[in-house]
Amino acid sequence: MTNSINSSAIKFLATEIKLRTRSRVLDVAFDDGARFELPFEYLRVHSPSAEVKGHGPGQEVLVLGKQNVGIRAVEPVGQYAVKLVFDDGHDSGLFTWKYLRDLGENHSQNWAKYLARAQAAQQ
Repeated sequence: MTNSINSSAIKFLATEIKLRTRSRVLDVAFDDGARFELPFEYLRVHSPSAEVKGHGPGQEVLVLGKQNVGIRAVEPVGQYAVKLVFDDGHDSGLFTWKYLRDLGENHSQNWAKYLARAQAAQQ
């Protein structure tokens, strides 16, 4: 059994990740030229951790009050993901290249859904 990752099995490979603390975005570039600026708050409320996603459909947790969240560190995990260490103590969940790509491609739709859920929860 091998622990190496077959790069041909990875559809999109992140080639550059920049933490931009002033603008509060994570800049992610992919091998096909796509580039996304993902806001820290967006990443925090869409964390792939069980704490946020739950353990099954319908168990998602609505995370609120993260407008000023920061990212302390970006830690590589093999050749397929990063772990983001947020300054509110949240550091579970692996952001795979596939998941980061999905967050980038669907940012507008995901954010609109999140804002609608947040507004409904506050009423």
